[in-house]
Amino acid sequence: MEKSGSGSAPPACAQEALDLLNCVTGAGFDQEKCIRFLNALRDCVLDKKVKKFSLAEDNNAVADSAKKNKQ
Repeated sequence: MEKSGSGSAPPACAQEALDLLNCVTGAGFDQEKCIRFLNALRDCVLDKKVKKFSLAEDNNAVADSAKKNKQ
Protein backbone atom coordinates (compact mmCIF):
# COMPACT_ATOMS: atom_id res chain seq x y z
CA MET A 1 0.00 0.00 0.00
CA GLU A 2 1.36 3.35 -0.85
CA LYS A 3 2.10 5.79 1.94
CA SER A 4 1.89 9.51 1.81
CA GLY A 5 4.57 11.03 3.99
CA SER A 6 7.26 9.40 6.06
CA GLY A 7 7.62 7.93 9.50
CA SER A 8 6.30 4.81 11.11
CA ALA A 9 2.61 5.46 10.47
CA PRO A 10 0.82 2.45 8.98
CA PRO A 11 -0.07 2.63 5.28
CA ALA A 12 -3.42 4.19 4.41
CA CYS A 13 -6.34 1.80 4.95
CA ALA A 14 -4.05 -1.01 6.14
CA GLN A 15 -6.32 -2.06 8.99
CA GLU A 16 -9.42 -2.08 6.79
CA ALA A 17 -7.63 -4.23 4.19
CA LEU A 18 -6.42 -6.68 6.85
CA ASP A 19 -9.87 -6.91 8.40
CA LEU A 20 -11.37 -7.81 5.03
CA LEU A 21 -8.67 -10.36 4.17
CA ASN A 22 -8.93 -12.02 7.56
CA CYS A 23 -12.70 -12.12 7.26
CA VAL A 24 -12.73 -13.92 3.91
CA THR A 25 -10.08 -16.42 5.02
CA GLY A 26 -11.69 -17.18 8.37
CA ALA A 27 -13.05 -20.64 9.11
CA GLY A 28 -16.52 -19.32 9.93
CA PHE A 29 -17.07 -17.22 6.80
CA ASP A 30 -19.73 -14.61 7.50
CA GLN A 31 -20.64 -12.87 4.25
CA GLU A 32 -22.60 -10.08 5.94
CA LYS A 33 -19.64 -9.25 8.18
CA CYS A 34 -17.21 -9.35 5.25
CA ILE A 35 -19.43 -7.01 3.24
CA ARG A 36 -19.25 -4.51 6.10
CA PHE A 37 -15.44 -4.76 6.00
CA LEU A 38 -15.52 -4.34 2.21
CA ASN A 39 -17.64 -1.21 2.54
CA ALA A 40 -15.31 0.16 5.24
CA LEU A 41 -12.31 -0.42 2.96
CA ARG A 42 -14.07 1.23 0.02
CA ASP A 43 -14.95 4.27 2.15
CA CYS A 44 -11.36 4.49 3.37
CA VAL A 45 -9.76 4.37 -0.09
CA LEU A 46 -12.17 7.00 -1.36
CA ASP A 47 -11.59 9.22 1.67
CA LYS A 48 -7.79 8.91 1.57
CA LYS A 49 -7.58 8.81 -2.25
CA VAL A 50 -5.62 5.55 -2.31
CA LYS A 51 -4.58 4.75 -5.88
CA LYS A 52 -2.82 1.41 -5.48
CA PHE A 53 -2.15 -1.31 -2.91
CA SER A 54 0.98 -3.42 -2.76
CA LEU A 55 2.17 -6.12 -0.38
CA ALA A 56 5.47 -5.91 1.45
CA GLU A 57 7.74 -8.87 0.87
CA ASP A 58 9.45 -10.69 3.69
CA ASN A 59 13.07 -10.89 2.51
CA ASN A 60 13.70 -14.11 4.46
CA ALA A 61 10.68 -15.81 2.92
CA VAL A 62 11.77 -14.74 -0.56
CA ALA A 63 15.30 -16.04 0.05
CA ASP A 64 14.00 -19.36 1.40
CA SER A 65 11.74 -19.74 -1.61
CA ALA A 66 14.61 -19.05 -4.00
CA LYS A 67 16.77 -21.68 -2.25
CA LYS A 68 14.02 -24.30 -2.55
CA ASN A 69 13.59 -23.57 -6.26
CA LYS A 70 17.32 -24.11 -6.90
CA GLN A 71 17.31 -27.57 -5.32
